[in-house]
Amino acid sequence: MAILGVQLVVTLLTATLMHRLAPHCSFARWLLCNGSLFRYKQPSEEELRALAGRQRPRGRKDRWANGYSEEKTLCVPRDAPFQLQTCPLTAVDALVLRFFLEYQWFVDFAVYSGGVYLFTEAYYYVLGPARETNIAVFWCLLTIAFSIKVFLTVTRLYFSAKDQGERSVCLTFAFLFLLLAMLVQVVPEETLELGLEPGLASMTQNLEPLLKMQGWDWMLPLVKLVIRVGLSVLGSMLGAFLTFPGLRLAQTHRDALTMSEDRPMLQFLLHTSFLSPLFILWLWAKPIARNFLYRAPLGGTPFFLLSDSAFDSLRLWVLVALCLLRLAVIRPHLQAYLCLAKARVEQLRREAGRIEACEIQRRVATLGAWAQPSHYPQF
Repeated sequence: MAILGVQLVVTLLTATLMHRLAPHCSFARWLLCNGSLFRYKQPSEEELRALAGRQRPRGRKDRWANGYSEEKTLCVPRDAPFQLQTCPLTAVDALVLRFFLEYQWFVDFAVYSGGVYLFTEAYYYVLGPARETNIAVFWCLLTIAFSIKVFLTVTRLYFSAKDQGERSVCLTFAFLFLLLAMLVQVVPEETLELGLEPGLASMTQNLEPLLKMQGWDWMLPLVKLVIRVGLSVLGSMLGAFLTFPGLRLAQTHRDALTMSEDRPMLQFLLHTSFLSPLFILWLWAKPIARNFLYRAPLGGTPFFLLSDSAFDSLRLWVLVALCLLRLAVIRPHLQAYLCLAKARVEQLRREAGRIEACEIQRRVATLGAWAQPSHYPQF
């Protein structure tokens, strides 16, 4: 350990545990398949045949006796009174989900990365090594890189779909968020604490002597422009990535509120989680957070409630608490999505006519449609 260093040993140990424990102990798999979520089973073909008044021919003689050699498509009334049975969501059911293995690996990696970060922070707090590189930063950067990779993989589905609607929506929101990102950079630091201007000033102070020595001082404004454009493009990409997940979150939030009408505390947590991005924005809005919470106006004399460092730490802790709250209320959102099968059947019963049995089974099969682009709201 003295040769390799404490942080490197912890990194190797974490990678080994992640590789060995993944098939047996997975936080991502437990999050979905711990028995608290239930899904609706598809009605069997025999049940639908009984409702339609048609029995399956037992053999070739029965088929010829009924006057046809090949069985026709089974159609049942749309208002057929079939019952949906429920069962707990298991790992076998989750394996049919697209990108389930990628989801499991990424969530587990994020959990282990968080553990390494907490250990490193405690290690620096207790011992305070001066010459060691904080390897937790590398883990955090890997987590961000893998999350962007997941976003790219999911967004690629919208561009490869036959329907061009999802692609058009992604491109529209990408240009919209590009415009918003450029507008946000125009907002002064006295209104929104982005830290962009102090960062650019520090970079200019460090780069200016080097560029002047090479005779490239004319590149300094160009570097600033490239950084601003790069940040705008990054914000545009994130906005495009989160367009359809945001629409799905809004829909499941509405359904979760409907399912928890008799639980006001859960509804309060759901509302708080849904509005958490707005709360975070308020914490970095200087007229609201710093000028009101940090420096409370009492009479004509401002009163400092917290020190500057304590206020920054408070904002970060609030951000962590809101992330944990979002994780805590993920189960009602998932259950609301799984209950879409019942809502589809109730909507089907309000329609007239007949429908194919396989179409009923397809509408009930919510798991097979999880994260499919065609099941997002259409535009």
